[in-house]
Amino acid sequence: MKLSLSVLWVLATSINALGQQPIPHNGGEKPNIVVILTDDQDLHMDSIDYMPLLKKHVIDHGTFYKHHYCSTAICCPSRVTLWTGRNAHNTNVTDVFPPYGGYPKFVVQGFNKNWLPLWLQSAGYSTYYTGKLFNAHTIENWNSPHPSGWTSSDFLLDPHTYQYLNASFQRNDQPPVSYEGQYSTDILAEKAYGLLNEGIESGKPFFLTVAPVAPHSNVNPFPATGNPDDALKEIHMTAPIPAERHKHLFPDAKVPRRSNFNPEKPGGASWIKRLARLTDEVIEYNDDFYRARLQALQAVDELVEGVVTRLEQAGILDNTYIFYTTDNGYHISQHRLNPGKECGFEEDINIPLIIRGPGVPVGESKIVTAHTDLAPTFLKLAGAKWGWEGLDGSPVPLDKKGLREAEKERQEHVNVEFWGRGIPEGKNRFSLDDGKIVDYGPNNTYKALRVVGPDYSLYYSVWCTNEHELYDLTTDPGQLRNIYPSSSSAPETTILGIPVSKVLPRLDALLMVTKSCKGHTCVHPWSVIHPAGNVKTLQGALNKRFDKFYASVSASVSFDKCELGYILESEGPQEAVVFREGSGDDWLANGEL
Repeated sequence: MKLSLSVLWVLATSINALGQQPIPHNGGEKPNIVVILTDDQDLHMDSIDYMPLLKKHVIDHGTFYKHHYCSTAICCPSRVTLWTGRNAHNTNVTDVFPPYGGYPKFVVQGFNKNWLPLWLQSAGYSTYYTGKLFNAHTIENWNSPHPSGWTSSDFLLDPHTYQYLNASFQRNDQPPVSYEGQYSTDILAEKAYGLLNEGIESGKPFFLTVAPVAPHSNVNPFPATGNPDDALKEIHMTAPIPAERHKHLFPDAKVPRRSNFNPEKPGGASWIKRLARLTDEVIEYNDDFYRARLQALQAVDELVEGVVTRLEQAGILDNTYIFYTTDNGYHISQHRLNPGKECGFEEDINIPLIIRGPGVPVGESKIVTAHTDLAPTFLKLAGAKWGWEGLDGSPVPLDKKGLREAEKERQEHVNVEFWGRGIPEGKNRFSLDDGKIVDYGPNNTYKALRVVGPDYSLYYSVWCTNEHELYDLTTDPGQLRNIYPSSSSAPETTILGIPVSKVLPRLDALLMVTKSCKGHTCVHPWSVIHPAGNVKTLQGALNKRFDKFYASVSASVSFDKCELGYILESEGPQEAVVFREGSGDDWLANGEL
């Protein structure tokens, strides 16, 4: 049987009852929540190791969620997902530029009237924000309309958002102010401390986000055009600029030379598999670029200490949750790629999430979490009654008991998706194996799954060219060997001792759900395929009793056309397959018994 996912969503939008139960806090008071959100910070190039103050004040007092993912590896779509709790295919904000993305698209989609700060205010919170909000939020459109839901705010604005020495900030209803010649992160820190004082003095629990642009590339200036291709021609990105006091640091730091660093053999799919190997000159430049990122993060490290110290001085640190994360990851020289993001590789989607707060244990967790889970987490902490409907994630467990239960029961998958181009940052363009130099990658649109189970770790993607990638990260953590069958004569690989040919139909069925899921079905996609509730993981779906069912499944994820944004008519099949229990070994699939 095939069911439209929109129908399935209507049948399954009930929110997990546990998600609406408030977490107990010191003295029964609602906690304060502080989010420090960096821009393009990597997890897989060790940038966290160069932040001793973050370690001292947050990591050493909280939980580091090692399997945290963004679902769209680019700034604006990822941030909209953060603050709405919805995947990009449900926000339709899929780019940094109009018409497919940016602040204007966020407004047109109606989210300025239905997003996290408004929900938190309805739960009794004062709300504060300083730093980068969204791309295409500019010195021209800052008040048309002004971002809603913030008790007080001080936003960085385009076209100067990424200019470390020429920032423009806009406070509350006041016009933008230029800070030419001053260091952006230092200005931001002072504004953050001021908003923190406002929160303390408000007499209410407060939510504060501090969003520096480090370690994003410096951009002079960010293009304001409404045409994505024209904008990419205008954009000029260079290495981030550190504060003067940090420019001497880490003189010997280089991009870690792991297995996928400038590999000898090409890999990946689509245009990525055509990349030429990086030259020694390019690698030297990339190392310099990497070092500048580490240096730029030092001002953020100081900001972390400044926030924690002020919370402690105010006597409220013990009733404050601190979340440290970023919008998306980053690659430099992995897979022969120049600095950038947008890819589905682990460097781009697996990102830092560290949480400190009441009852949060010290250590690491390997449960799977995603950016769609953060809005539900904030709502749960706030004891909110509004804002839950239609969210695509589930609250992150924050105590020992919750973490133990999550290891057994929590979902093991992440939906990953992208639309648009792959963009090189820095002075070098993409060099292809035929000698051609291109300013940006051809269409980079794909749908993907990241699945992390107790005995397996997989990445599966379908590109808009209908090419496929399948990586077994247990044996190939660098994602260098695409084990998707390319020909009938190739020797068959196994996963968990099962031939890939039997695993793939399960992954296809799962991806068919997640690529268009809404609400409950994003968290529990197996409940769509197996409504009896007896399958909750990939391993459960691999049971031999389902072999005939999955062998019969003909529909799989594919694209009718490569687009630069989310155009439903080009997204291929939209219907999920459903297994219906019969008598004995009978089963129902695709409408036939």
